[in-house]
Amino acid sequence: MSRLTALPLLLLAACAPRVPEPPQTFRDTNQPIWSNAVFEPARIAGDWQEVAAFAQPGACRPGGVEIRPTASGLEMTGRLCLGGRETALAGPLAVTGPGRLLPAGATEPWWVLWVDTDYRTIALGTPSGRFGVLLNRGGPLPPDRLVAAREILEWNGYDLGRLIRF
Repeated sequence: MSRLTALPLLLLAACAPRVPEPPQTFRDTNQPIWSNAVFEPARIAGDWQEVAAFAQPGACRPGGVEIRPTASGLEMTGRLCLGGRETALAGPLAVTGPGRLLPAGATEPWWVLWVDTDYRTIALGTPSGRFGVLLNRGGPLPPDRLVAAREILEWNGYDLGRLIRF
């Protein structure tokens, strides 16, 4: 094909609508995912530090959130690295089901995949796999709780090779 013949085809291709890239996912969405049915929302009140997240290395800084009880439920403020994007959070944190939370402005519920018995470490994710995050409070994340959280994330279909520890 000559260059003159190919030029109109290239111009026509450039005018075609772009197919949007599928949303990034960090889990195999064909694998089942479960939220923690015995999760007690009132026990997550306090300060949390982000200790790991699913993202590209260097995509964003680790963050933290404060969750506090209010007359109408829970409220959350802070910033987290969610799916490789720094995300500011402020407002109500609704409980939408067993082990399921919906922060103000979120497009899908956050599922509590695991929380240790003393509510010091929590693994959060979404069925879409758009993000997954580990939050901890009270100091550094001990190795035993990291192992437990990783096992739960993997069991829920998350690709542990993409989990970044902060």
